[in-house]
Amino acid sequence: MAEPKIVTAALIIIGNEILSGRTKDRNMSFLAEELTARGVRLMEVRVVVDIQKEIVDAVNALRARYDYVFTTGGIGPTHDDITADAIAVAFGVGISENEAAVALMDKRYKPGEFTAARRRMTRIPHGGVLVRNPISTAPGFRVENVYTFAGIPAIMQAMFKEIAHELAGGDPVLSRTVTSMLPEGIIATPLEKVEKDHPGLEAGSYPFVRDGRFGSSLVLRSTDTAQLESAVTALKAAVIELGGTPVEE
Repeated sequence: MAEPKIVTAALIIIGNEILSGRTKDRNMSFLAEELTARGVRLMEVRVVVDIQKEIVDAVNALRARYDYVFTTGGIGPTHDDITADAIAVAFGVGISENEAAVALMDKRYKPGEFTAARRRMTRIPHGGVLVRNPISTAPGFRVENVYTFAGIPAIMQAMFKEIAHELAGGDPVLSRTVTSMLPEGIIATPLEKVEKDHPGLEAGSYPFVRDGRFGSSLVLRSTDTAQLESAVTALKAAVIELGGTPVEE
């Protein structure tokens, strides 16, 4: 079997409000699903406090390790929105009002409404490429392989859809799930054997409780359709041999 083409990504979620529990993040699951569908594997997620050094360190660590990095949060109009500045520091470039961003924002507001606070959202690291914001206009941006989005889920999702066509994905990871009312302690060894017998396959077990009984959702992932089909067949046979009833979801 040919080696699969693997493309990777990381997400940095920025904001004290996430870490305090005040705001519940909804961007990670959206991004994971969208990237998976495009053959990009989300490999790591970090939640970072609103401290410039912490953001810079996270950006520099992850942009060197993965093909794409996405950040969410911290590009609004208030003093604690420091993501754009941190990205500039991470790349060692300056930051100032971007003429194109200013023009977009100026067009959006009535005379006198384009305040100094709103102008903060036009500050883009030098060399950054604007990411269109079809909802509230204030743009995100990309610097090399790092995409910076707003934290509000509706806006973040709209921004992602604006740049999705730019992403060069690898071989998509296919997934099949087999459930049974066998607890993990019973199915663990056969599941491990299925993975070992199919090099490159990823096998995971996710327990649940249903009507007071323990069961397992067994998830198999592979970039090879034939391999995945073989693994599912072998896993179902193992479940039956152990006295369970395999149900594919």
